[in-house]
Amino acid sequence: MTELKTKILELLKEDARYSAETIATMLDAAAADVKQAIAEMEQDHVIVKYATVTNWSKLDEEKVTALIEVQITPERGRGFEGIAERIYLYPEVKSVYLMSGAYDLLVEVQGPTLKDVASFVSNKLSPIDAVLSTKTFFILKKYKQDGIIFEEHEDDHRLPVSP
Repeated sequence: MTELKTKILELLKEDARYSAETIATMLDAAAADVKQAIAEMEQDHVIVKYATVTNWSKLDEEKVTALIEVQITPERGRGFEGIAERIYLYPEVKSVYLMSGAYDLLVEVQGPTLKDVASFVSNKLSPIDAVLSTKTFFILKKYKQDGIIFEEHEDDHRLPVSP
């Protein structure tokens, strides 16, 4: 990957709304080169999607998110791929990661209520033959996601106390 493409990706990660012209100005490059590089990266699926990071706690419509550690038995000839695919095809599943350590997959699930997420685990995920065990952790509050801090930091307005 060229240095220009890497710099473009870094800027788009910071703000996907930057236009090719703005990026070109920021990088002191030709707008046509930036447009071509972006088009190539989209075609090659280096850039998969432009997404918005949402702080759902600021809205009335909160969602319940859980991280689930899943221990599985790999399939002969396919390893973890087939089971991971079976899991990530559920609409409730937002992310699936192959992990090292005590468990094999980390699954991020989102639903409208705690009951819905629990139902997904007990009725859809756990019954999969290759699934040996699950451990579910509900996210209570997000402080930071994708490098973005959600809460405004308040300065400490207390007077200093000296002994």
